[in-house]
Amino acid sequence: MTNIASYIDHTLLKPESTESQVVQLCKEAAEYNFASVCVNPTWVEKAAAELTNSEVKVCTVIGFPLGASTPETKAFETTDAISKGAGEIDMVLNIGALKSGNTDHVKKDIEAVVNAAKGKAIVKVILETCLLTDEEKVTASQLSKEAGADFVKTSTGFSTGGATVEDVKLMRQTVGPDMGIKASGGVRSLEDVEAMIEAGATRIGASSGVKIMQGLTSDSDY
Repeated sequence: MTNIASYIDHTLLKPESTESQVVQLCKEAAEYNFASVCVNPTWVEKAAAELTNSEVKVCTVIGFPLGASTPETKAFETTDAISKGAGEIDMVLNIGALKSGNTDHVKKDIEAVVNAAKGKAIVKVILETCLLTDEEKVTASQLSKEAGADFVKTSTGFSTGGATVEDVKLMRQTVGPDMGIKASGGVRSLEDVEAMIEAGATRIGASSGVKIMQGLTSDSDY
């Protein structure tokens, strides 16, 4: 039987999230032994302290949610987050550069984060699939792999749509069997999780991890 909890990044990225909510997120993650908690950079240090005696990793987001900051800024954010206890980095690629056909910049952008994280944290690249054509999804996945990222990820949860089975299948087909794929955005139930895993996902981003583990369905967008 699949250990569903080990796939889940227990997520709290809303801008109005409070310290007490972050503490609660960490308690839940430790209780269910989720893969990580995913929090905004301002909460990394707090989450790391809360999870000191746990195997749960601290994940944070870089260039979030637009992906439009510079490679240098993303690299600095990454270094700062790792110094504060992050072990996983979810960066948003430069969507505008990708859609402009500037693949060199997109790759450089990813490499800046990969190099800043090397040996210290794994890197997941958020493609924001709802804004891309299938051809762009393939290109973004290929560039992420070439740049040395560990995962490609579907969505921020803050745009016009989230993860779909079709996108996960396309990403898996593009990157091959060994690279990680994270499905996030709109994954609200155990059935959703199982469908994403069957399509090729190896990690799930969800704010409703507890409800998923309880067999319930959440109305959360992320």
